[in-house]
Formats: sequence, structure tokens, C-alpha cells
Amino acid sequence: MLEERNADGAWAPPSSPEREREPARAPRAANVAKAAKAAKEAKPAVAARGSEAAAHPTRSKAAARPTRKEAEAAVRTLLRWAGDDPAREGLRDTPARVARAYEEFFAGYRVDPAALLARTFEEVDGYDEMIVLRDVRFESYCEHHMVPIIGRAHIAYLPRHRVVGISKLARLVDVYAKRLQIQEKMTVQIADTLQEVLQPKGVAVVIEAAHQCMTTRGVHKPGVAMITSRMLGAFRDDATTRREFFALVGGSAPQAPAYG
Repeated sequence: MLEERNADGAWAPPSSPEREREPARAPRAANVAKAAKAAKEAKPAVAARGSEAAAHPTRSKAAARPTRKEAEAAVRTLLRWAGDDPAREGLRDTPARVARAYEEFFAGYRVDPAALLARTFEEVDGYDEMIVLRDVRFESYCEHHMVPIIGRAHIAYLPRHRVVGISKLARLVDVYAKRLQIQEKMTVQIADTLQEVLQPKGVAVVIEAAHQCMTTRGVHKPGVAMITSRMLGAFRDDATTRREFFALVGGSAPQAPAYG
């Protein structure tokens, strides 16, 4: 067995593997203890940030929103992926146009639907019959393929003590339509918001629409319309009220619209 010299030049027996590992154990244990202490101290700060985000959800969303420059760069990437050259004359301004269009297409994210219905009127001379707004045209976008959903909505409610301006009903449809959507969810959102804010005796919403995710791609079935409904309160419980509503909006089985 060979011998080694120590730091003073004297001969010393070789160190065993166990002896060589021992000095490393102390720093490793110290590092673990130090990391545990740092994690413990960081917990209050993380909790504080979490509670702040919960109190200000819009702030956290805004912080995560990409800039316009980043959005335009993403459009250029998609143009290249599609096989074209975003630098050519016809596409040079397309990224900026798409970013502006998205601001219009998805303007509903910037509107509070409950605040939209906040102003109501109580001077209705005891009117307590059905209020119906039919054929409210809308344009939305499928959240699965980001292609248009074009259709119309029929809305009704039975007022209890107050009514809302009819333009607000149309705006409510637009608030939810101008988001990435599926029709089932949009139907529920419109009806539930009306019920929660106005607290009427009942709410009815019927939506019929053509989905370009199945008319221009996939199964390619033009002329097909999807119909969804949401009945709350008196419209769900009273068959007579429900029949009256469907009669006013054009029947219990609306015809498929010829939307483009």
C-alpha cells in the first residue's frame, strides 16, 4: 500500500473513503438547514403576495397580459407557420391589424356585466308581465378553434320590483359574446347574471347560432344551427309561462338561421 505525504511533508497513511466523505457531510447538513430556514422565512411573504392577488385579481391578470409588441410578434410567428412571409408587402401591417381586431373581438373581458345592469327603474306602474327582447344578433369566437360563432339570443324576465333598460340586455349579450366562448357557457352566464343582479321572478334565455368550427372545418356541415336554453324561476317551474315565452320568440323549436 502506498503512503502519502501530509501538508508538512511527513509521511502519512492514505485516508479511507469514509474519512474523505466526512468533511463534506458538515457543509451539506449546514446547507440543508440554511435552505429550510430560508423557506420558512419566505412563507409569510408568499402568503402576503397570494392574499394581495386574491384581493386584486384584475391586477394579477393585467401583469400577466403580453404587450402589444409581443402579440404582434406572435401573429408573425403564425404567419410563418402557415407558410407565408410576414415581411412581404401584403402582410407587413397584418400583425398590427390583428392586434387591433382582437381588442374589438374580445372587448367583453374589459366590462363588468354586473355593473352594466346596476342602473334599474322602479317606476313601472305595477308592470309585472314578461319582458322579452328577441333576435339580439351577436358574434362570438369558439374557445376551441378561435373561429366565429354567429347567432342570435332571445332574453326574457319576469320583473319583481324593478326593470332595466332594454339596451342593457343587448349589451349584456355582447359582454359575454365578446370573449372566447362555448355556447352552453354563454347561455348560462347571461341568464345567471340577470337573475343575480335583477332578482326577478324568473329568467329565460335561448341562443341559436352557427359555429364555423364545424361549418368551415372538420365535418363541414353548413346550415346547421345549435340551440341552447336556460330557464330559471317561473320559467322553469311554470309550463304556461315557458310556453308563452317560446310563443313570443317564435316557437318552441326555432328554425336554423342562415348565418354566414
